[in-house]
Amino acid sequence: MKSGGVFDPDGIKTKIAEKEEESAQPGFWSDQKRSERVMAELKVLRGRLDTWTEIRRSMDALDEILALAQEEGDSSLEPEIRSSFSDIQNRFEKAVTLELMTGEADKTSAYLTIHAGSGGTEACDWASMLYRMYTRWAERRGFKTELVDLIEAEGGIKSVTVEIDGAYAYGFLRCETGVHRLVRISPFDANARRHTSFASVMALPVIDDTIEVVIKPEDVRIDTYRSGGAGGQKVNKTDSAVRITHLPTGIVVTCQNERSQHKNKDVAFSVLKSRLYEVYRQEKDKENARFQGDKKEIAWGSQIRSYVFQPYTMVKDHRTKFNVGNIQGVMDGDLDPFIDSYLRFLWKGGTVVPDAEDDEA
Repeated sequence: MKSGGVFDPDGIKTKIAEKEEESAQPGFWSDQKRSERVMAELKVLRGRLDTWTEIRRSMDALDEILALAQEEGDSSLEPEIRSSFSDIQNRFEKAVTLELMTGEADKTSAYLTIHAGSGGTEACDWASMLYRMYTRWAERRGFKTELVDLIEAEGGIKSVTVEIDGAYAYGFLRCETGVHRLVRISPFDANARRHTSFASVMALPVIDDTIEVVIKPEDVRIDTYRSGGAGGQKVNKTDSAVRITHLPTGIVVTCQNERSQHKNKDVAFSVLKSRLYEVYRQEKDKENARFQGDKKEIAWGSQIRSYVFQPYTMVKDHRTKFNVGNIQGVMDGDLDPFIDSYLRFLWKGGTVVPDAEDDEA
């Protein structure tokens, strides 16, 4: 049940008891934010425990069927046994992945930002392809997506930020932070030459009241402007778009998706909190890295994955060396194998080693 030390049922039961005790306190339901947070955490904890309990129950039942089949020499049950075992194994692997997410913010929803790199039209098209890939991944998991900010450019997207709402969305997507490289024969090149394009991806947690990030009023500058639109009747006639600059760090966030300036301001502050949380977390990681020998940080700006369309098809993660040939499946949102392999890589204390094939793949 402990899966090599990943899952601690006794610890989960203790946390469930603590949350249940908290929910039974007088006045608990009068604080809506607190009660919603506690009940959401309780639901996640119960779900984790129920998942492992059901896996154990299914495995015990399968053991009984297997023993009975062996005792009676009945081979007709083999297809059913194999199918049941494959189903249990699949559920087990998914459960292990969730148990590997132990970070403070892993269980939260996420903001995902994609920036096109240098390369003009090619890079903007690549950014739009990545945006489609991640929204498809979110759809597969039943997560909700909401556009926060979008800057379009010739050929695609210059920059986009989307909120992905779902349990552990940040835990999954933090594995995607880094530079993603595309290698293909350009559809924009009349000479059909092979081009390499880059786009950067950053995942940030949606900060709730369990994580404290203090923003002093004197540390921010708020500017409003007229957001872009499709033209005609859709042109905004008010300065509803909001830009917030955090003066100490120089971080700038914008939101123009909502027609209400108030809503845009709320969303922009939420994104700013997430950006600041990530900055503070990275500073803490750098401080801790001094005591971790030769372990290397997976930092923003590092190339993490290549997507090769020509002369062969392959998607390769340069951190774990995991790769697949079905590039269309990946572009349609089949990212879980890459995320799972990276989480296991980190859990085992993996260190990123330069890949001799990085310049080719």
